[in-house]
Amino acid sequence: MTVDAHDRKARRAKLTLIGLGTLVGAALVGGGVTAFLLLGGDESSGTSGKPSATAKPSPSSSAGNGAGKAMTPEKAQKMKLVAPTGQKNGVSTGFPHTAMGAMSAAVYFHEEYAWLDDQKARQQLEVVTSPDAPGFIDEQISEVRKLREGVGLPPSGPAPVGLTFTTTVEAVRGRSIRASGVPLGDVVHVWLNFDRYATSPDGGPDKDPLKGDATDYILKWQDGAWRLTNEPQYWSKRTFPVAYDKDSPYAWDDGWWQVRRAD
Repeated sequence: MTVDAHDRKARRAKLTLIGLGTLVGAALVGGGVTAFLLLGGDESSGTSGKPSATAKPSPSSSAGNGAGKAMTPEKAQKMKLVAPTGQKNGVSTGFPHTAMGAMSAAVYFHEEYAWLDDQKARQQLEVVTSPDAPGFIDEQISEVRKLREGVGLPPSGPAPVGLTFTTTVEAVRGRSIRASGVPLGDVVHVWLNFDRYATSPDGGPDKDPLKGDATDYILKWQDGAWRLTNEPQYWSKRTFPVAYDKDSPYAWDDGWWQVRRAD
């Protein structure tokens, strides 16, 4: 749902539809409408938005205790999310003015986002989007509508009746962005690694879920809350991580943390 180049969005939409097309299609055919997958687009051009898998030098000795014992996200302490203190229009609010608060806000938003319901998505975005990011909300709603059309739905409306979708963030990587006139820590760039599953009207599981995908957000502390933004002075300073793997010392060295779901 980020505001990267069009090619990146098209690629992510394709991945999502590949994983959910069968379930959505079955539901729509049952209602008398034939679903289809919109799988066009050229993945060879533009930025994919996926973390780089480029090899890095050997992990530093400080990350482990000797050869063969380098730290990994799986071995390390997990990141415990900060719980929100409020809820408005289907999105969690009330995260603290800390790096952990920014990362938690990104996780909650991404897991709650109504990515196949343009009306609900707009309500959510209006709560968490910075007023300094004109056009951001319309761009995101446009992407939701493209996804809907890609599975044979009208461009505007709710998700198909009986279908439920669950997004689970597995890992987080957060970095503060330095910008002129902004206190360090007030703008945070957050990468998320996530899975998405669908459940059909008959309760059947998604046989081909979207797993291990990645997306990123820039959050700015503004008016007492973390807000999404795509302002050029911050967007131009995004960084791209190595690919997340829970057993990779390179992923740990690059700042990936597993999300702890329960004590």
